[in-house]
Amino acid sequence: MKRIFFTVFTMATVIGVAKAQVDLVKKTSETAGDGTHGFHFTNIIDLSVTPIQNQGASGTCWSYSTNSFLESEMIKAGKTPMHLSPIYTARCQYTDKADRYVRFAQGGENGMGWGDGGEPHDVINMYAKYGTIPEDNYTGLINGRKINYFDPMQKVLKHIIDSVSKAPAPIDPAAWKAEFQKVLDDSLGTVPQTFTYNGKTYTPETFAKEVVGLDPDNYEEFISETTHPYYQKALMECSDDWAFQWDYNITPTDITDVIDNALKHGYTVAWGADVSEPYFNWMPFGVAFVPANAEALEGKKLTRDEKSAIFNGSREELTITPEIRQKGLDNLTTTDDHGMHIVGLAKDQDGKEFYIVKNSWGTVNEYKGFLYVSKAYVQYKTTSILVNKKAIPKSLKKKMHI
Repeated sequence: MKRIFFTVFTMATVIGVAKAQVDLVKKTSETAGDGTHGFHFTNIIDLSVTPIQNQGASGTCWSYSTNSFLESEMIKAGKTPMHLSPIYTARCQYTDKADRYVRFAQGGENGMGWGDGGEPHDVINMYAKYGTIPEDNYTGLINGRKINYFDPMQKVLKHIIDSVSKAPAPIDPAAWKAEFQKVLDDSLGTVPQTFTYNGKTYTPETFAKEVVGLDPDNYEEFISETTHPYYQKALMECSDDWAFQWDYNITPTDITDVIDNALKHGYTVAWGADVSEPYFNWMPFGVAFVPANAEALEGKKLTRDEKSAIFNGSREELTITPEIRQKGLDNLTTTDDHGMHIVGLAKDQDGKEFYIVKNSWGTVNEYKGFLYVSKAYVQYKTTSILVNKKAIPKSLKKKMHI
């Protein structure tokens, strides 16, 4: 993997992690063996990326992965490589999400969830509205902390918005919002109103415009559901879509066609997916594919040895149809778990193509923070993809009138 190296904080282990994040990493690592057998890969397309990071004990994968995507967009455009602050983006999202949470609670029970989670479009929307900051200027790490730990902060934030939502009398919005921001300041540090980069002073908005230089209107997000007409926009139906985003609905094979076209032309892809399957393995194998008997594995509790056997056995995959994909969405075996960054293409020893995926769980696995994901897995378990409009195949643009 071609990496653009510069001074940056990275961690190889998760320290003091919150339960939800621990459970997800653990679930994708419960496999016996050392990962040296099974799949072997040869990279074909290997796009430049910024170094691997670690989201720690925070559900901010969507911000790490899509900011990583924007960083690769900068590299593609000939800009200076840098890490943009994923915590600045997440903080902006929490602010907007809290406002909507309170508004939706008026007059009854609030059906909108709360937490760290988000979607790729959140990063684009926050970038457009609030700009961005180099991570060197806003890490979100204070009081000597070396890695994110968001549970205590989130509990206080939710208490604030729930108290406002359930208050018997109206509460001044300025008062609760000031309290909300103080919790963010105390937990993540105060956002600098201005900062210096290469000897010049910027605000987040001017930095986005003058240095990052990416147009937020140049990006399109896609979903795939049989419940709505293809090639039209439909609501993204997942728990973290607090913004109620409408995206173009395409077929499962269209998803991989878009990704293939993007990679072929030097563009990476922000990817949201389910990673809770026994055939998605972070450690030790660093591989995700869809075994032919995948449907029979649903709901079964497998031992470490049984999970290992998946990766050391037959590499034949299930053929993914729109109906199979939709079944997973409907019975909740495909859930909105994790955001990652597709950065290249490889072939296994059988000549089958896999995507190279950049993760945000540190560098502890077989491929130093990357993993290999089959096209069938992407067709089956994707919740969304986000790409530069220039990366969309012309035939697909025509169908959607983009």
